[in-house]
Amino acid sequence: MRAPALYTAAGSLLLATLTAAPAGGAPAAPGAAELHGTAVAAARAGAAGVRFGTCPAVEDLPDGVQCAAVSVPLDYARPDGRQIKLTVSRVRATQKDPHNSKRRVPRQGALVFNPGGPGASGMYFPLIGALPEWKGLAAAYDLVGYAPRGVGRSAPLSCTDPKQYVKAPTQAPTHPSPSYKKERVAQAKTYARGCADRAGAALTYYTSLNNARDLDVLRAALGEQRLTFMGASYGTYFGALYAALFPSHVRRMVFDAAVNPAPEQVWYRNNLDQSAAFEERWTDFREWVARHDDVYGLGATAEAVLRSYEKAAARLAAEPAGGKVGPGQLQGAFLSAGYYDDLWPHRAQALSAYLKGDPKPLIQQAGPHQEAAKEAENSNAVYTAVECNDAPWPTDWKVWDRDNTRLARVAPFETWDNAWMNLPCAYWPAARQEPLDVRTGPGELPATLILAAERDAAAPYEGALELHRRLSGSVLVTERDAGTHGISGGPNPCVNGYLDAYLLDGRLPVRRAACAPHPEPEPKGGSRKAAGTPAR
Repeated sequence: MRAPALYTAAGSLLLATLTAAPAGGAPAAPGAAELHGTAVAAARAGAAGVRFGTCPAVEDLPDGVQCAAVSVPLDYARPDGRQIKLTVSRVRATQKDPHNSKRRVPRQGALVFNPGGPGASGMYFPLIGALPEWKGLAAAYDLVGYAPRGVGRSAPLSCTDPKQYVKAPTQAPTHPSPSYKKERVAQAKTYARGCADRAGAALTYYTSLNNARDLDVLRAALGEQRLTFMGASYGTYFGALYAALFPSHVRRMVFDAAVNPAPEQVWYRNNLDQSAAFEERWTDFREWVARHDDVYGLGATAEAVLRSYEKAAARLAAEPAGGKVGPGQLQGAFLSAGYYDDLWPHRAQALSAYLKGDPKPLIQQAGPHQEAAKEAENSNAVYTAVECNDAPWPTDWKVWDRDNTRLARVAPFETWDNAWMNLPCAYWPAARQEPLDVRTGPGELPATLILAAERDAAAPYEGALELHRRLSGSVLVTERDAGTHGISGGPNPCVNGYLDAYLLDGRLPVRRAACAPHPEPEPKGGSRKAAGTPAR
């Protein structure tokens, strides 16, 4: 429900404060123009509200989901300048108690969600209310998703032809040769130029700080005096920026799979740490496969499973499966298993089948999908622009080469693939920002909830600890000895209990709590005896 009178009063007070001349003619503080512009844009959005209606067919959303658009300034330092529109989706609170159909649940407002990235869209988020683990939250909250700036139809960003972006097959050497490195450096330079050529002067405005400012405008448009927000992965980073910039606008915040917000980590060192963590998670996966050697026949030790994987990679380098799955596609498919352990049975079965002469499951799981090329390229373009704009990066290739060569000696699985993904930032044509030093003092911010899996590779656990240290009054709930990336509303009832207690009742543990890990996935596929054992 909108509260324009309340917001207008608060907005007017804030505007009066911001537009007052600094004492003694001193220059405005860094970011003051953007803060002023955010207040202007939010006040306008609060007065205009948001009109939800039928979703356009291009969103591919079912009946029952409503869509709208919210205008935000491209440049918050110029709130009267060019405007862009963010697409928004919503399912209204059911107000039906999932445990008692006769009981009506009070509506608590909007729960806004961001799935991370940068470059991921939350437009499908409202559909999650149909899952049993989410029905309690769907009863109390309007579930609101949106596509951040640059994503989908929200002022979409592109850096190259989508057909070129999903080109396959590709190689993925764990210890690349000098000639291969030279080729990838040239590709990174071309990609960075493509971003600048296609976006023009707008490129510099795709940032995490602007994502946080957009979130405040969305809050106002939804008629929420204070924001209830859940961010996953990268969504925790700009959620933390929001908490630091607009602490009085926060009602409740959940940070799921927290990214390390320390300025010195954003983003070069965070990516190095991620590569190191993926090596541990890659080992977790191979140990699980080895425990089920009777099912998959890929080896009874993690080292033997690695040999099976490397055999497949060598075979694919010589003859790509289906003409489109090479070592690069294989690595990408197994990297995703480092994010989500529910993929482990599928990946192990596909690898086993391939080595036994059936490439179909591997082609299905690892092959590029041309129908999703535009979405994939768009997502990567936004990822690159936001991370490159957010912070300084090394501009000397020798630094990248030194750091990643050293790391690849102990963490070869993802190191170079991660480096190539981020290398355009070494040659980025737009101005870089200095990361905000996220900190809140006692009483500045309502209590917030941080959820983390102890062995998360995409968002290493140290990030959750660092965010916990920086947000005064935050509570950290840890899923011990688990590594799924994003644990809210998943298979762990202990984690979900803390989430529901916080979002529904505002209840939290004193400072920290821990949950036992969710069960490991069950193996699936034909037995080793029936299917035969691959030669090793």
